[in-house]
Amino acid sequence: MTFLSLPPALDWPAQFCAFVTLATYVASILTSNVSQVDRLWTFLPTIYTAYYALLPLWPIKQSTLLSPYSPKELGWSVVTTYNSRALLMLTLITTWMCRLSYNTYRRGLFSLKDEDYRWAVLRKQLPAWFFQVTNFVFISGIQNVLLLLLGFPTKTVVMEQSNTPLASSDVVLAICALLVLTLEFTADNQQYAYQSYKHHFLTTEKGIKNVTPYDERKQWPLARLNWTPDDARRGFITKGLWRYSRHPNFACEQTFWWIITLFPLVAPYDPNLPAISEFPPQRVILISLADPELRRKLLNVFYDLIAPEVIYLLPGFCLSLLFFSSTKYTEDITKSKYPVAYDAYQRRVGMFGPLAYIEKGIILRLWEKAETRERIERLVWGKFDEQEKEE
Repeated sequence: MTFLSLPPALDWPAQFCAFVTLATYVASILTSNVSQVDRLWTFLPTIYTAYYALLPLWPIKQSTLLSPYSPKELGWSVVTTYNSRALLMLTLITTWMCRLSYNTYRRGLFSLKDEDYRWAVLRKQLPAWFFQVTNFVFISGIQNVLLLLLGFPTKTVVMEQSNTPLASSDVVLAICALLVLTLEFTADNQQYAYQSYKHHFLTTEKGIKNVTPYDERKQWPLARLNWTPDDARRGFITKGLWRYSRHPNFACEQTFWWIITLFPLVAPYDPNLPAISEFPPQRVILISLADPELRRKLLNVFYDLIAPEVIYLLPGFCLSLLFFSSTKYTEDITKSKYPVAYDAYQRRVGMFGPLAYIEKGIILRLWEKAETRERIERLVWGKFDEQEKEE
């Protein structure tokens, strides 16, 4: 009998997820620090992916609770044959893990004393009892379930595309994933270089001695962006990739996991996303929308085409939902610290996609006075006036 009577393919992952959820919650209570899941974020998706990609490595029977195994109910070919697509996905996700682990380590976030500043702010905003409910339900619970979901694309490949060779779609997606990780690594390093310069400049300006000097030569080549005192006084980065997106690292993170989500769905094997040719022609759609009876049938057609595939899109969708909500909260905190400059940044640059940078630029040029546009762009990229900081 499986854990919670779940399907055999979910037995060990569900056991491990439940254990980690309980362990991180208990640890957060004992340490008064709710960033326990944050420290495991870099490893858990890789662990779940590795479990599915390496099923032939595990024994057929589970020796003890929490020990990985390959249930024989999964089928002989699944538990004895490695899937090349799943191994490729594991390689990409391991690369993602190394990037995130390096960035987490150098920022000191693996320290058990460190807590994400957003949780500290949230703790002050909520009653103590409700914060603990949030800790158990969301911070420890929902986040761990989401990290389990990120292993599901590999599960789909192993369970539903066993014994299928690599296809051209796999090569294209793998190249895209590596490019996205390179951009994310660059964004991380630009942020790190900026924060290093900002810390050195502001502490030195206050007359504090024995400050570690900022050495541009130690920074990633694409992060050497000739920082200025105005950049430091502004309080947040607006150069490099951050000129075109307020959160290029978050945009890349979501894009990477959407690529992983799409691996099994664009391969030339079931399950597949519906092809455009399967949808009714545009003329039929327009006619159906004008007739109540035909409209109902049209909706049924769309439901039959889309509904079966929606579950496969859950990993990417749920992660994007988390990032959108958490980024909004992060920006509220940042805007409370830098109300004028960050408001200008939001009016000029999009949250994630670089297209918004172009759209906002056009809107400002068409609808705002030249004086307003110039002030916004000066606040974001030009000389920063301290007197405007709190206006």
